[in-house]
This record gives sequence, structure tokens and C-alpha cells, in this order.
Amino acid sequence: MMYFGRNLLLPLLVLITSILYIFFIPEEPFEIKLLFKLIPMALIILYAFLRMRTGRRSAHALLLAGLFFCMLGDGLLPIWFVYGLLAFLIGHLFYLTAFLNQWRFSWIRLLSIIPIGIYAWIMGGKLAQHIAMSADLKGLVIPVIAYVTVISLMLWSAVMTGNVWASIGSLLFVISDSILAWNRFVEAIPYAGVLIMTTYYAAQFLIACSIGAAAHRRSSLLKVNIKY
Repeated sequence: MMYFGRNLLLPLLVLITSILYIFFIPEEPFEIKLLFKLIPMALIILYAFLRMRTGRRSAHALLLAGLFFCMLGDGLLPIWFVYGLLAFLIGHLFYLTAFLNQWRFSWIRLLSIIPIGIYAWIMGGKLAQHIAMSADLKGLVIPVIAYVTVISLMLWSAVMTGNVWASIGSLLFVISDSILAWNRFVEAIPYAGVLIMTTYYAAQFLIACSIGAAAHRRSSLLKVNIKY
């Protein structure tokens, strides 16, 4: 019972601090709002690090680096949007590399690149069209298209791992960023802030969970091989 409680403590803290940030912390003062935005991510990083103890691999370190750069992006995005976008882009490249290191080929999973590619083409084109119409935002066309491409590849690589936690987490990340981009560059979405942050925190937490899930799968396979 005590072990079960310890396992639930960090996820519970992530949930509580996420709810506090999304629903209760006022917009001003900005510094306090930003601090509470980063606390759930810091707890998720700690949770991911603790799960690495069950079976460390280079892919796990890459996921941890991805979480860190995404937290950096959280801090930079409201202040310097381009630098925040760059930090998230680097984070997704770490995720992409980590998932490619855990590739498990399947024709069904391979075909997921078709709907993901269609999403990237439509979303990237729509965003580029609206950004290009604004003289102040024209310089963001290439960075945004690059971001859509990388996050789409990240999602596909997560699906190719066969890891359910990684796949759902990456899908939620795409949903979160799609809402953010559409709300910022195309048209306002009702309750955008709540939708963006709930899907975002859930995405990062599930990606952190994928570390332990992968380790558990390998240990189970090892036991089967030893038995037979």
C-alpha cells in the first residue's frame, strides 16, 4: 500500500499543480503565472527521471532532454515567441530521435504516415496562408512550417514504437499545438487556453510514462526468453 501511494504521489502533484495553473492562478502578476506554468513540467521531468531507474537507455535520456527543452519553451513562448518555438522544435527533435531508437516495424503502424501527412499538409498550408497575409508575421512562415513538419514526424515515430503511452502522448501534443497555432494565427477558439494546457500537460505526462512502459516491456520479454 505504501509503495502504491509513493507511485501515485508525483502524478497527483502534477494533476493538482496543472489544475491550479489552468483554472486558479490569475494572469497577473505575470511572473507568478509563469512560475506556476513551469511547476507541472518540472514535476513531470522528475517523474520521468525516476522511471529511468527501471532500465536506462539512450532513448530515455533523449526523452528527458526533450521534456527539458519543452519546459524551456514554456518559459520563453510568452516572452519571445520565436525562441520559445525554437526550444519546442529542439524538444521535438529529441523526442523524434528517441522514438526512432525504439522503432518496431509494423505495416499497419507504417501506414499511419498517410493521415499524419495529410494533417501536416492541410495544417501547414492553412497556417502559412494566414501568416503570410500579415506583414508583421511573414518571417514566421518557414519556422511554423518546419515546426508542423517536425511535430508530425515526431507523432509518426511515436506510433512506430508501438508504445501506447508515447503514441497517445504525441497525439495529444499535436492536438495541443494545433489549437494553439489555429487560435494564434487563424481565428480565436473558445476556451483555447484551457484546451491547450490540458492536452499539453497530459501529453507530456504520457510521454514521461512511456519510459517506464518501455522498460517494463523489455523486462517481461527477458523473463519469457529466460523461461523458454
